[in-house]
Amino acid sequence: MADHNEKIATFSHEKIETNNFLMIVLILIVVSVGGLVEIVPLFFQHSTTQPVEGLKPYTPLQLAGRDIYTREGCYNCHSQMIRPLRAETLRYGPYSKAGEFVYDHPFQWGSKRTGPDLARVGGRYSDEWHRIHLHNPRDVVPESNMPGFPWLEQTALTPEAIQPHMRALTKVGVPYTEAEIAQAPEQLKGKTEMDALIAYLQVLGTSVK
Repeated sequence: MADHNEKIATFSHEKIETNNFLMIVLILIVVSVGGLVEIVPLFFQHSTTQPVEGLKPYTPLQLAGRDIYTREGCYNCHSQMIRPLRAETLRYGPYSKAGEFVYDHPFQWGSKRTGPDLARVGGRYSDEWHRIHLHNPRDVVPESNMPGFPWLEQTALTPEAIQPHMRALTKVGVPYTEAEIAQAPEQLKGKTEMDALIAYLQVLGTSVK
């Protein structure tokens, strides 16, 4: 009986190892089950689905700035996630919490950090510092290898483009009201892309004291 069971086990093992398609299917099943076990509970945890105290949706100007931040690829070098390690928190401040980013779609955590982390940059520097830095980074940080973005100062925002974006965000839970959406274009008139990006940077991390 033992020999019979050993033969069945050997046959099954050999069959899986020699059949590429079967091996791929079984690997996908194992990875999928493991992923679901880790990910699904997060959708029901209060700490990952509810905003932290004091968190507010982005203003129209900040939201436009976030789009520019993404468009220009800032997330390729600057993370917005502070890891829960002593060295990280000493340098950047309190570690990042999921509740800070429930209104971000998608969030900009990232993993690569060529430039400094920006998770708590809000309020650390003046608007004028950011303006100089974005125009030519080496004017304020001589060792910087970041490119300048001088064209943002010359490019006006498109006010009418913000309303569809805000309405789309309401579909995924961002609590914009119809009154806020209706007033949004007026808040962008006369503003440049530089103004919007600075407004976005200045709000990063300010919901956590």
